Amino acid sequence: MTKHRKYDLLDIIVQSINDSGWNVLYVGDISNHPFVIKIYNNEESYLLRIYIWNLTHGGGAARPKDEYRIQITGADHFEQKTGEKTLILGWWSEVGVFAGFDYKKHTGKLGFSPSMQIREEFLRKALINGFSPCDKGNGEIAIAFRPDFFVNYVQSLEQLHGFGVSKKDFKVLAEVSDKPLELNAELIQQVSKQRQTAVIQLSKKLRDTSFKARVLTAYSNKCAFSGMQLKLVDAAHIIPVSYNDSTDDTANGISLSALYHRAYDKGLVTFNEQYQIIVNTNEMNKLKEIGFDGGMDKFMKDLRPIINVPPAVNDRPNINFIREANKLRGWKI
Repeated sequence: MTKHRKYDLLDIIVQSINDSGWNVLYVGDISNHPFVIKIYNNEESYLLRIYIWNLTHGGGAARPKDEYRIQITGADHFEQKTGEKTLILGWWSEVGVFAGFDYKKHTGKLGFSPSMQIREEFLRKALINGFSPCDKGNGEIAIAFRPDFFVNYVQSLEQLHGFGVSKKDFKVLAEVSDKPLELNAELIQQVSKQRQTAVIQLSKKLRDTSFKARVLTAYSNKCAFSGMQLKLVDAAHIIPVSYNDSTDDTANGISLSALYHRAYDKGLVTFNEQYQIIVNTNEMNKLKEIGFDGGMDKFMKDLRPIINVPPAVNDRPNINFIREANKLRGWKI
């Protein structure tokens, strides 16, 4: 197994945060462990104290064969200062998933050769589904999650680990992590009120992640309008999610760079039922009149005449979705 030095693990954390559209500020010296960083996006921010080790298999014949653990070194206790969230993490490099452990269950002085465990089953579930809770049987919930769920884990940290106090709540959480599309009002009402928000947010993230992965894969991670990649490509809904007729079907998605995604949502550019790209010349002329046409030539030059379409017919934009979306955005084509 490849060994990571501590700052290699920090790089993985930072990349996970950045890939979610969030930013990172280093509050402490990155050569020191635990790492102290601030993550932020618009007006939302969190100060994090992060302890992290590699997840390794083993622990002797007495340990279960499917158990992975972090062996805690260099710390005799975990610290949390005012205004911080403390994360205790493991990283399984072979498949690329994190395991998060509950700080509140480990606030005292650590014993001799301390370690924390999680079963391989939940790590593998997280790789497939994005997220998987593991009931450790002592009121503690360990959370396995993919890097694209890092920010969501931070946002709901206390609520997620709090599911350990209720078997009923945990059962719903586990069910949602396996089948996010089956979340309904009746299922939500089964969860304690203080944890309902966490369940709803998790279900939404699981659905969004599935949609994004399917759309970006269908378009080979390229912008359908320009061909750009550079990890600057979004999975955009053709019919916006705010409308009742919107779905998370791949055929209601299109891969767009951040620039063309905004231009598409603002009605500066669209595409028709023949997949031809159309520019809103009236809006462009208005921008010229007020002197806001800087970069317009490059914007137009980089546009393809016809969108890149996925090879699989079922993944291509649905004609009815295109027609409805253009109507909603005020296009008369």
